[in-house]
Amino acid sequence: MASATLTPASNNSTFADLSFDQKLDRLAEIAVRIGAGLQPDQELVITAPVDALPLVRLITRHAYKIGAKLVTTFFADDETSLARYQLAPDNTFDYAATWYYDAIAAAYKSGAARMGITGANPALLAQQDPTKVSRANVAISKAYKPAMELITRHEINWTIVAAATPAWAALVFPNDPPNLALAKLWDAIFASSRITGNDPIADWKQHNANLKHRVDLLNAKRFHSLHFFTPDDATDLTVGLADQHLWAGGGTTAGNGFFCNPNIPTEECFTTPHKARVNGHVSASKPLSHQGTLIENIRCTFKDGKIVKATATAGEAAINKLISTDEGARQLGEVALVPNPSPIAQSGVLFWNTLFDENAASHIALGQAYATCLIDGEKMSDEQLAALGANESLIHVDWMIGGPTMNVDGLSPVGIPEPLMRNGDWV
Repeated sequence: MASATLTPASNNSTFADLSFDQKLDRLAEIAVRIGAGLQPDQELVITAPVDALPLVRLITRHAYKIGAKLVTTFFADDETSLARYQLAPDNTFDYAATWYYDAIAAAYKSGAARMGITGANPALLAQQDPTKVSRANVAISKAYKPAMELITRHEINWTIVAAATPAWAALVFPNDPPNLALAKLWDAIFASSRITGNDPIADWKQHNANLKHRVDLLNAKRFHSLHFFTPDDATDLTVGLADQHLWAGGGTTAGNGFFCNPNIPTEECFTTPHKARVNGHVSASKPLSHQGTLIENIRCTFKDGKIVKATATAGEAAINKLISTDEGARQLGEVALVPNPSPIAQSGVLFWNTLFDENAASHIALGQAYATCLIDGEKMSDEQLAALGANESLIHVDWMIGGPTMNVDGLSPVGIPEPLMRNGDWV
């Protein structure tokens, strides 16, 4: 891809010299071309908070510039979402708009690309009944499953990017006036999304090449499991890896042949754990914001793959509701390695948003595994994937366990350790 259309920050100017609108336009173009990898004559389906409208408009313009067939955006609003939990009858929380999720799945099956824009208030439902929140999430997960399967099998090109919103900014920078907090969050998003250089497209190509190099090294090792441990014993966890597992990271080619970067930003190398081979205890290194509820200081004990005990200093009811979603919700679907010197970790910002916080620290994910993280997994049936150890669930929720004191060993099939990370960084 040529980079001539990107707003340059060259000669004597810098990214800081650009106007906010120019910076936002740059993020929009990266989202379309690098994130979604949108192709001429392809549809684009966007989901976004209403506060992201300026970014959505720019994304739409860039999509049509490269020849998109049609761009369709579905907006969500925090206040109307909150109204449901405050006012709707109790017996309605097991209902989801199946017709809407069926339409989304139909769009993906017909060749549309997906773009999600994150930015909703992470604490929106913090004061609401966790049982209602859990019931609503289960209903949505069931309705969304046909569409989600196309994503977990990576059959379509898709991406998630972020837009700063006032409520989110207020949580990230609570001591700043609203306008300053919003500006600081935008600056953090721009920097983390790697758009501040003179040639962001070239920067993204180099970043993808660096991640691929690390992924290739990990795939060559064929580790049987990973051992996570910290000096204070907050974490001592052995994560077995699925048979025929594959490491992935950065950009990838979807089943439709189009190259995309599913996450903007991304710093992780990840693979599929074996659902029955996880043992030990683990403590979260960052809070988790899940569906509007803040969950802090998670600590879980695993035995033979399943969580047998889960506690948290805030949101404990929410984490226990989450792992009770279905049979696979207590088991892992992903394990990821992220070095502590990553730009997001070094920013010192707690984003309260998984898209960013998962790229600041090594992490694990409860629930659904990615078929593409198994050799030829995208061609396998659910039964074949399960036989190799891949987990199945309605949920997929990442939470962070890494940090500056985390050590990781790769273990051979006979248990011989090889250091992978010490003090949060690659050996």
